[in-house]
Amino acid sequence: MDEADIVDKDPTGRYIRYGDVLGRGAFKTVYKAFDQVQGIEVAWNLTSIEDVLQMPGQLERLYSEVHLLKALKHDNIIKLFYSWVDDHNKTINMITELFTSGSLRVYRMKHRKVDPKAINNWARQILKGLHYLHSHTPPVIHRDLKCDNIFVNGNTGEVKIGDLGLAAVLQQPIARSVIGTPEFMAPELYEEEYNELVDIYSFGMCMLEMVTCEYPYSECRNPAQIYKKVTSGIKPQSLAKVDDPQVKQFIEKCLLPAPCRPTALELLKEQLLAVDGAKDSGLTASSNTTFNPTKPPQSEPRPMDVDHKENTSVSICSSGKSSHEYTWLQTIEIQRVAENTQFRLSGERRDDVTASMALHIADLSGEARKVDFDFYLKTDTARAVTGEMVEELDLSSQEVIVISELIDELIMKLKANEEAGDSMKSDISVEYYYPVVSSNEAEESLLASFLDSCSMVSNERSEDLKTELNVIESQYNQSFQHLVRLREEAIDKAKRKWATLPNAHKLL
Repeated sequence: MDEADIVDKDPTGRYIRYGDVLGRGAFKTVYKAFDQVQGIEVAWNLTSIEDVLQMPGQLERLYSEVHLLKALKHDNIIKLFYSWVDDHNKTINMITELFTSGSLRVYRMKHRKVDPKAINNWARQILKGLHYLHSHTPPVIHRDLKCDNIFVNGNTGEVKIGDLGLAAVLQQPIARSVIGTPEFMAPELYEEEYNELVDIYSFGMCMLEMVTCEYPYSECRNPAQIYKKVTSGIKPQSLAKVDDPQVKQFIEKCLLPAPCRPTALELLKEQLLAVDGAKDSGLTASSNTTFNPTKPPQSEPRPMDVDHKENTSVSICSSGKSSHEYTWLQTIEIQRVAENTQFRLSGERRDDVTASMALHIADLSGEARKVDFDFYLKTDTARAVTGEMVEELDLSSQEVIVISELIDELIMKLKANEEAGDSMKSDISVEYYYPVVSSNEAEESLLASFLDSCSMVSNERSEDLKTELNVIESQYNQSFQHLVRLREEAIDKAKRKWATLPNAHKLL
């Protein structure tokens, strides 16, 4: 291609984008691009910030994917070469490996006659990638593993796991939040108490699809039917089409209840996946690695986090909510001017232990520095976190002091915002505020609405509707109980805080 075919260049001038579209998603368009330094073709993933902001949670998902990909280094995890935010065009850009053969699902549908050895080879690579994710401390759970999110290089047979936008770092032994693709979701995901073994269940469904070329639970008409079968322990009909008893047994092991389900490493040791005369040297990587995706080693550049551009009209720093737990807490922003430099720090709670923050520094010349980071409330200190920014942002000693004070102030405001939860009702959207009622009253009200809804449909479809309503009821009750618990904890914290102040007995 000549110079006229070049559509865009990255800020460093290393990567050039052509007009050839390799694929489109709901928010992302993937273009063919070229790395002039390495002399290789790459994929340029371009996402419009304005489009993403139309759907709640999508910006968080995309940003999470960027952070994870920058921190993960493994032969079976898709590589991220470079990323940045284009404030002028309001886009988020990622340069990743190019997979011209597409997803494993598309590749398998295109090539239906495949020897079992090839499928086993794909399975080994997927499990190696999962073992790498699960071996981190804390583990990384993909949560949406499926053949659509696994990519293949048709020339080499190389397989890599991608689309880590739903992935979660497992800070607690049991993760919470219902998320994923119904056909591939483990039963415990619906109960919102699960660990990294949900990925093994999803892998079993991927294996089933690779063997049969059939999407799991294709016999179901809607997600409600899938939910009913999964939670009842009913396997997909396509499992009966697996002729090889050893393969069928292997898949069934992946679909066992969580306490009995094998790990990725245990599956790699299965006879089905054994490689004659070959030692697997890729299974010991990072078994004791302490993983923090938002704080990569200081020696690595972080162009997605730190932006030295002059145009600062667009910032994606305010996104940070995780799951559905803190949707009622608002972003807080504080500002300060010192030595002709403006400091702006915004942040919001992500969960019980994490606050997501965005720092913007601008001087009189118009040059700006920006960084996104997570603050772990139980372990981090303002000075320690600021110290990690010194080299990347070229901070002076005075700037370190100012930023540390801003972080401390923001943490205090975020905690006060949480502790004053009862007084925040006027700021809470009506769709997120529920009056306090007894569990019996809630059940009677929901049951009445179920009966009214079911009476509006035919008997043939009423069972599906009841099942779907049961899912909604379960999710509502869990969210409601969580909010009640947060309210009680916030009131208790507020009382304890004010009790330590002078003349507290007059206030209480």
